[in-house]
Amino acid sequence: MTDTLGVGIIGCGNISTTYFKLVPLFKGLEVRACADMNAQAAETRAKEYGVRAETVEGLLAADDIDIVVNLTIPDAHWPVTKAALVAGKHVYSEKPLALTLEDGKAMQDLAKSKGLKVGSAPDTFLGGAHQLARKLIDDGKIGKVASGTCHVMSHGMEHWHPNPEFFFLPGGGPILDLGPYYIANLVNLVGPVKRVAALTSMATPTRTIACEPRVGEEIPVKTPTNIHALLEFENGATITLSASWDVWAHRHENMELYGTEGSLYVPDPNFFGGEVILTGKDGTAETLNGDDHPFGIPNQDHDRGKMANYRAAGLADMALAIAEGRDYRCSLDRALHAVEVMTAILKSGETGAFVDITTPCERPAALGKDEAQAMLK
Repeated sequence: MTDTLGVGIIGCGNISTTYFKLVPLFKGLEVRACADMNAQAAETRAKEYGVRAETVEGLLAADDIDIVVNLTIPDAHWPVTKAALVAGKHVYSEKPLALTLEDGKAMQDLAKSKGLKVGSAPDTFLGGAHQLARKLIDDGKIGKVASGTCHVMSHGMEHWHPNPEFFFLPGGGPILDLGPYYIANLVNLVGPVKRVAALTSMATPTRTIACEPRVGEEIPVKTPTNIHALLEFENGATITLSASWDVWAHRHENMELYGTEGSLYVPDPNFFGGEVILTGKDGTAETLNGDDHPFGIPNQDHDRGKMANYRAAGLADMALAIAEGRDYRCSLDRALHAVEVMTAILKSGETGAFVDITTPCERPAALGKDEAQAMLK
């Protein structure tokens, strides 16, 4: 294996453009091929980004592909990852890693038996804002984290996504779609989860697509779209997580952590940057910004203005970890822990009981400025 690992992308939908554009920012990676069940989609992306189009089978058999980036729909994550591992490839998957704990454990066993690595998005917790929040916590600026709140609420995907059915079927819903960002960052900031409880519901049995080409079409809702969860962490912290697609407007902050010495307001874990607000016992608030961290520097124009976007940082960290024989921050163990937390939340919503979390994991190593800079070309 050379110092540069060949990347093959399976799944050429909307999210693939992010990886095609951002992988080239990082050392040690080169996108060489792409594949999709829709051959035309693969051909289009291949021409757009100067790589070769393959069938899925051809990509998995290719000698110049070391890591498969799995960007298929959530229900296909485990089958595609399994096929890649059987073919002898490392895998980096979009979130969620799998839809059940059983599939995630099977993935873990297969990867170990093959001596291969599996990583998983999200990697946004490696962003400048979230690493700043991590440093403030590690430096004791708010004391011991005792409690907190998280809110990720909107009115769903049918307003902008042309084919939103899978968001509202089992394996979709706000907890499996958006929960990974929040749980990954909570593990980064607080540590692993011990047990969960939840109330779940759905506001309506159907949704109406509001964008072309299927505007006006009704689709069924078969999974909870409104989740209120309570997470107890191994360190004793208790944090509420509200995830809903039944909310038109609200005034809740994305994430607030309350410590014995102060409070910390953390920006949306779906993004790399944003303001971090630190408040001490005297109530004085200090607004900080992680844009002096390499993964907090704005690098893209969005509707909301300049933003930092370094998706593929987790993939790059995994590639370095393979070469260096060390732990990687977006590891299978942490992603599997998140899968168990999310599915346990849904199980608690069904049963009305607390659910203990069984998968062990540790907080990932903090990502300092020099280490992050060394990952970039």
